Amino acid sequence: MSATEVILLQRIEKLGQMGEIVKVKPGYARNFLLPQGKAIRSNNANRARFEGERIQLEATNIKRREEAERLAERMSGLTVVIIRQAGDSGSLYGSVSPRDIAVAAAEGGLTINRTQVQLEHPIKTLGLADVRVVLHPEVTIRVVANVARSPEEAERQARGERVGRDDDDDDTDLPVFGGGLDEADPELDETA
Repeated sequence: MSATEVILLQRIEKLGQMGEIVKVKPGYARNFLLPQGKAIRSNNANRARFEGERIQLEATNIKRREEAERLAERMSGLTVVIIRQAGDSGSLYGSVSPRDIAVAAAEGGLTINRTQVQLEHPIKTLGLADVRVVLHPEVTIRVVANVARSPEEAERQARGERVGRDDDDDDTDLPVFGGGLDEADPELDETA
């Protein structure tokens, strides 16, 4: 299939800046960029319309970016606590989704949409996880997701204590099996 040319109406990470004409796959344009208002098809009429509205679009973009930057300064260092059930080894029964983080952030004073939460990998264990939140295409913040079994455990994790395994599960006093005999055992020696 041939590529579709679109005019970007905002900065898209790994694609381009506002106003650039880029070639993308038809499905990406049809299913994501065009319906969400992030781009318009590139043709003579749309190019002329964009150039006429360019100053207004740039001013609106600058205003939104400044608001996002102020919010980012206010919310820097935000930690959200998410309570989940987990096994003794610290593995969650399920995983923490972007929606869970958005709900917890709203309780912490930061109202965001789940699409703004970008997880590098699914959160499937107890502990602290670094989560990227996109407030504006040009402004991102880091939020710490503290995943624990209880509020008390979350407080211990926040202080830096290691949790996830029961404290009495210390493997250092367990016997080691296998590996053969290091010394000859007289009870097992059949030649004696």
